[in-house]
Amino acid sequence: MSDTSTQPPSPLTHFDAQGQAHMVDVSAKASTHRVAIAEGRITMLPATLALIRSGSAKKGDVLGIARIAGIQGAKKTSDLIPLCHPIALTRVAVEFEVDEASSSVRCRATAECTGQTGVEMEALSAASVALLTIYDMCKAVDRGMTISGVRLMEKHGGKSGSFVAEPANSQ
Repeated sequence: MSDTSTQPPSPLTHFDAQGQAHMVDVSAKASTHRVAIAEGRITMLPATLALIRSGSAKKGDVLGIARIAGIQGAKKTSDLIPLCHPIALTRVAVEFEVDEASSSVRCRATAECTGQTGVEMEALSAASVALLTIYDMCKAVDRGMTISGVRLMEKHGGKSGSFVAEPANSQ
């Protein structure tokens, strides 16, 4: 076995000095108010978007159910992402914006907590699960829907401070 003591620590926090995956120890971190906002988009046929807007989709209120699914997704993040800490979320909000011009729905998810680790993964999970739920509820009429652009938009709190993403069109 080679000596790894001379190797620099990995910049990826989920790996130890030997390169093994581990859950990050956050016990020495201060509890602070933390907020993360993520977004993504689902693009579909105009007729599918019309079904969603009219509330006449066969399975019911698509955006209402997707909102609840997104909130549930945030709450279940540590069950889905192996090295995420379970977090006592204090708030999760999922909002939708219908864009007729691009025949799409944008999802924006916000997760908050007061704790020792951030809520970026919870916000990303909420947006992803909400968009997947829209796909699931509408796939009978439009299997060609496309989910795209799921990304962290903002995060605030913790030792690393704030992050605000550049607008998508300037990347």
